[in-house]
Amino acid sequence: MVFSSNPLSLSVPDTTFDSWLRDSGYLEILDQHSSSSAAAAPATTSTITSTTTTATATGLFISFFSHILTLLSLFTLNPFSKLTTDDFSGQTPSWTRSFFADCGSYSFPSGSDQARLRVNENVKRYARNYASLFILFFACTLYQMPLALIGLISSLALWDVFKFCSDRWGWDRYPVLRQVMVRTAQCVTAVVLICLNVQMAFFCAVGISYTVMVLHAAFRKLTPAKQSARSR
Repeated sequence: MVFSSNPLSLSVPDTTFDSWLRDSGYLEILDQHSSSSAAAAPATTSTITSTTTTATATGLFISFFSHILTLLSLFTLNPFSKLTTDDFSGQTPSWTRSFFADCGSYSFPSGSDQARLRVNENVKRYARNYASLFILFFACTLYQMPLALIGLISSLALWDVFKFCSDRWGWDRYPVLRQVMVRTAQCVTAVVLICLNVQMAFFCAVGISYTVMVLHAAFRKLTPAKQSARSR
């Protein structure tokens, strides 16, 4: 049976359709569309090249190499490009139902474009979760480095003493004296932090939390915004 052409039917290119999904806010549909398009391409290629073992090995090597490039491209992205202060003002998404979810909520990104889409959107959605993870990693790092913990506590105690002395003797009435004491306290704080490796503990926590954030955001599938809000 031959169907007559429908003058009202439209043929929309994939690039135009992806742009419309992105501008309309249907990022989860765009994420699914990218995954399905990437899954359909290897299936067609494998049907053609399944006749020879060499072609199969070449396809596996290309697939492995593309996955490595995708992982490396994650660390060239700027995950904070679309992050605003409003992303930290809402409620923290549920750790079990929204942030971690189940195994079906994760998949390898099909390419750098999908990885960038997931990272930018998931960092906005789970900003408070990632901030909590950084605090947890920093606390664990200080626990493993007692000298850094002592240095952090000492620097905080130093500024408490400075505030107490300023209030008691009225250093606000002597701006020059107060400025000298502030600079002196800053120098002493810097020496304490450097000598007791507080900066190393901070950089370790930043490195670990940043790696976890980028990998989780890249592998976590995008879910509808209403579903994420319902699970909070």
